[in-house]
Amino acid sequence: MNLNNSRPLAGKTALVTGAAKRIGRAIALQFARAGANVAITYRGSQAEAEGTVRDLAALDVDALAVRCDLRNPEDIGQAVTAVIEEFGQLDLLVNNAGIFASEPLETISVLGWDEMFATNTRAPFLVAQAALPHLRATRGRIINIGSLGGLHPWATHAHYCTSKAALHMLSQTMAKGWAPEISVNCVAPGMIVQDEVEAAYEHFAQKTPMQRNGTAEDVAAAALFFAIGPHFITGQLLAIDGGLGL
Repeated sequence: MNLNNSRPLAGKTALVTGAAKRIGRAIALQFARAGANVAITYRGSQAEAEGTVRDLAALDVDALAVRCDLRNPEDIGQAVTAVIEEFGQLDLLVNNAGIFASEPLETISVLGWDEMFATNTRAPFLVAQAALPHLRATRGRIINIGSLGGLHPWATHAHYCTSKAALHMLSQTMAKGWAPEISVNCVAPGMIVQDEVEAAYEHFAQKTPMQRNGTAEDVAAAALFFAIGPHFITGQLLAIDGGLGL
């Protein structure tokens, strides 16, 4: 594919989970600017999802928002079906939806542990599984959104870190198991400051070789690389952290 083309994803359809706001929204908008029709899922953020769809449509692409509880396998199947019914194909899947929590190891409950894994690890597996025949038909791509926390142990985020480490391994097993039709890669963001007050995270910027925290647009650019780069690239984990993990 010609990377110099201003709309290299024209004619493609992308599904981005959890994309009503924050990183998912940035990825959806980045793909739309590149010409892709975009479907997003949301659970509780209906107003934000509707706003994102309006912004996507303003980029001269078709857009769809589907309510989906990614903890529910039936919802996942229905969401993928809705995308196919609307667009007729699926070329790109971005498993972006995730939850984050901080808690000491000794107080993490079984429920808290299971909820973290249900959203961060099991859901990407189930969405990819549901999308598999459609992605095979288009020689599509899967991009999972992992975390620097899946590469480095954060003592007060054990369930989060473990769920993302599992997603990183899942990405590699998908890449190996679903080749050569589908490429699968993973983006691992570091400290990404979005709606928060930047000053509260300045200490992370000072520890980062690039001397700033990341943005949602940084992550979206990495996702776009895997969406339009060589299909031959698969099974890779790309940290978007400004060197914080070094």
